[in-house]
Amino acid sequence: MKHFLCLIFLLAHVSCQQRQPSDSESVVISSLDLVWSDEFDSDGLPDSTKWSYDVGNGCPNICGWGNNELEYYSEGVLKNSRVKDGKLIIEAHKEKKEDMNYTSARLVTKSKGDWKYGRIEVKAKLPKGRGTWPAIWMLPTDMAEYGGWPRCGEIDIMEHVGYSPDSLFGTIHTKAYNHINGTQKGGSLKDKTLESNFHLYTLDWNEDRMVWYFDNMQYFEFKNEKASIDEWPFDQKFHLLLNLAVGGNWGGKHGVDESIWPQRMEVDYVRVYQSN
Repeated sequence: MKHFLCLIFLLAHVSCQQRQPSDSESVVISSLDLVWSDEFDSDGLPDSTKWSYDVGNGCPNICGWGNNELEYYSEGVLKNSRVKDGKLIIEAHKEKKEDMNYTSARLVTKSKGDWKYGRIEVKAKLPKGRGTWPAIWMLPTDMAEYGGWPRCGEIDIMEHVGYSPDSLFGTIHTKAYNHINGTQKGGSLKDKTLESNFHLYTLDWNEDRMVWYFDNMQYFEFKNEKASIDEWPFDQKFHLLLNLAVGGNWGGKHGVDESIWPQRMEVDYVRVYQSN
């Protein structure tokens, strides 16, 4: 989602507790083990052993996070990111913070949850209104291996923009395939309940292909052409990001409705499976 040089992230390392899923809607393939999860069972700030934050407005390196976004991402502020009643809430508010007019949060699992291949499941309900831009996405943990964006690669499991309330997008970006050149690879679908109901967003990723699912229905596949890292830099560890942006080149394409705030993305669970 965030098309920038992949430079600013918090670093930490902890062991992750494994839990068995309890939601019958989650399809668990028998050949996979649950290796990382957050069920959001404890109210308060997100679990610091699993989540860190990207903080600020991206300045001085890439102001607006490379997309002319309007939010300041906070760290450890309950208003913007909290767990309540079994859900993670990422909430954007219209309020002044430094030079920005909105606040929100961007949670990352870097060095607390990093995976090469696997099945990533996130059950979430999306915000609504013109100017919202929520995302569930992945970036490589070792940026230095392949260099900056887009050569390092990016996996967008789910993106949504509020001015198109029934549209869902899954996309990859690489040096060969990226939005700057108009060559990005992706899929999309329509559903009228993205903003009113929880849905399951899934990525299946192995050395040969990636497959995107919406409520266990496949809607996009990207195959490894086995050409070079310019097409497939996805043979390294990636981590997960959850965020709610405001405005920006895509989210703010048709402006921002200043009357809708606060808006939130709610996450029921995150589960990651790998081959046993």
